[in-house]
Amino acid sequence: MTLATAAFGSVTLAHYLFVASALFTIGLVGFLTRRNLIIMFLCTELMFQGAGLALIAFSRFHANYTGQTFVVFVITVAAAEAALALALVVLLFRRRESLSAEEWRELRG
Repeated sequence: MTLATAAFGSVTLAHYLFVASALFTIGLVGFLTRRNLIIMFLCTELMFQGAGLALIAFSRFHANYTGQTFVVFVITVAAAEAALALALVVLLFRRRESLSAEEWRELRG
């Protein structure tokens, strides 16, 4: 038995799912309570990471690598979302010089 097996041998699927749900919950609460756009997008990324961790945990538990492959696509979507979000934040800051989410309502016209 190696040191890593002795230290992490008792980690089960429930532990990983608890961490994944905690990440997702923290991201959701942060997204719903904050009005700063950068914080909102970071919380969205945190929710993506929580969902990805759950997919990897289930994939490893069932010895099927489909979930791990799907996480690669989730990370790709998250990277595209981050690039688009950064462009929108820069646009908003140039127009209003503020990063408040309330300013988005005034951009419609």
